[in-house]
Amino acid sequence: MTGAITAEGLVKTFGDVRALDGVDLDVPEGTVLGLLGPNGAGKTTTVRVLTTLLKPDAGRATVAGVDVLKHPNEVRSLIGLSGQYAAVDEYLTGQENLQMVGELYQMSARDAKARAKELLEWFNLTDAAGRIAKTYSGGMRRRLDLAAALVVRPPVMFMDEPTTGLDPRNRMALWEVIETLVAEGTTLLLTTQYLEEADRLAHDIAVVDHGKVIARGTADQLKAQIGGERVEVVVNDPAVLTVAMDALAQFAIGEATVEPHTRRITVPVSGGARVLADVIRELDARDVVIHDIGLRRPTLDDVFLSLTGHATFSEDDENGSGAGAGDGEPASGSGDGDEGADARRKKARV
Repeated sequence: MTGAITAEGLVKTFGDVRALDGVDLDVPEGTVLGLLGPNGAGKTTTVRVLTTLLKPDAGRATVAGVDVLKHPNEVRSLIGLSGQYAAVDEYLTGQENLQMVGELYQMSARDAKARAKELLEWFNLTDAAGRIAKTYSGGMRRRLDLAAALVVRPPVMFMDEPTTGLDPRNRMALWEVIETLVAEGTTLLLTTQYLEEADRLAHDIAVVDHGKVIARGTADQLKAQIGGERVEVVVNDPAVLTVAMDALAQFAIGEATVEPHTRRITVPVSGGARVLADVIRELDARDVVIHDIGLRRPTLDDVFLSLTGHATFSEDDENGSGAGAGDGEPASGSGDGDEGADARRKKARV
């Protein structure tokens, strides 16, 4: 095996649930692999195996050239990990939390203090540096946890849904931090359910479902794999959605999706602008009033829907199954935050 992070045939079961079913990965040094999939796909279990927190039932893996099973302590000295849930000491200040992590890694008190100050500035926490973490908001704790993972500048980083619960400004700030780290040579395995995050950050994307890697490639390669364009129509009146779907069906080259709450229908088509004109004429002939219409390239959401038959968030996720719970592990909470819940897009297949 080669690469900064490698895995061959990883298998992990929890009772009757097969959380990992032969996962293979290879992440070259200084690149970002985006692990994309719905809740319960096996993303968190993969991270926990690669970071020595779980032993696989079968398979092998290396991180920075070190065997994860044979030399776990050495692996831990080479990695940084930010899990789904913030792991900070609520009774220490932000400054003290970061300084403690540095000193646990054998940094001098002076260096640990300086690094803590630098990270607090990076993550917009300077004003709260002297407050105990118990008084932080959920998003602030998340940022403090991410900062703690970067105290020792590890050559390999694992971030499990790092921007869940962050507001847009702090999410973009974290993206800039990640891009800086990778430019300096850090290798990153990033799990996410934010498709735009994988599109922007990942050099390569592995799509995971039911414990298996079902597709691998760059964002452009995965989009090209499903081909075509998408016509998106937003109708004025939700009562005419069925009529509009019937009209669009004759142009579709695949399954359409409908979002009743936004009155939006998305249909895969071929033919470019010409087919868009035909769609408009057909809808007009059926007296369907259009609020908005457009033609666009496939997105990663379209890729995932095409590959798995469902969007990155399933109906079960909407009903409250916590991130990671579907991996077969006990869920300690949702982990998505209010913003994550708002970002979910319920899609009905037609």
